[in-house]
Amino acid sequence: MEARRAALGLNDPIWSQYVHYLKNLLAGDFGESITRPGLSVSQIIGQRLPATIELAGLAFVIAMLVSIPLGVLMAALTRGGRRQRTELAFTSSSIVFAAIPEFILAVGLVCLFGQGVGLLGIFPVAGRSGPLSLVLPVISLAVAPTVVLARVVRVEVLTVMEADYIRTARSKRLRAWRLYLRHALPNAVTATLTLSGLLLGGLIAGTVLVESVMAWPGLGSSMVSSILTKDYPLVQGIVLVYGVVVLVINLVVDVVLAVLDPRSAIQES
Repeated sequence: MEARRAALGLNDPIWSQYVHYLKNLLAGDFGESITRPGLSVSQIIGQRLPATIELAGLAFVIAMLVSIPLGVLMAALTRGGRRQRTELAFTSSSIVFAAIPEFILAVGLVCLFGQGVGLLGIFPVAGRSGPLSLVLPVISLAVAPTVVLARVVRVEVLTVMEADYIRTARSKRLRAWRLYLRHALPNAVTATLTLSGLLLGGLIAGTVLVESVMAWPGLGSSMVSSILTKDYPLVQGIVLVYGVVVLVINLVVDVVLAVLDPRSAIQES
């Protein structure tokens, strides 16, 4: 134990350990895993990161592809106080689905659709074994962002539909689908993109528990196991990677917003 402590530098003063850690961090060295001798934290993260990016990225794409058309459709159906029952059903169901934690939804999907343990037994419930193994964890992650984004898109589209240029476009007797898709949606996308960046960061963080439920070989499951085994260097490395990813996502969103809507960049400056 003493030899191991000396090798890890744990006998040095705390400030010395911290300075040494920062120097190594700037060089891309996150240290060595305590529970996996011979493996560096960088190697473990490099092995696990692609699986997490695949899971969170696919969930984000599905959330965007479903939420935007759904939000526009609900705006068209409920505009002007029409179909109050439809609006009530959409609002109520979206609140319920947004409130369900990802890991609870994952457990429910496993009990219903999991092979060997579920009632229907359709999809694999553990591991990264092919396209079918993506279905349950991706749905678990994508449901909450989908309903949240759909509500935002609906509200933004309804707000835009009251603008003067929309009245002008309507006076030209344009078809409804062209009015919503060509004139309303592009001007309502700013708030959606801003929220989508935050939700993508939340998706990546949400993979921690979903990966543990589904035994997905990503950063999330590795982080949970490293917390349980008190592998502090690995926990620190994974948290830092999560933080950097969220910062990069926010930066990309700001750049995209500045390109799509230069007015937002001028207002922020």
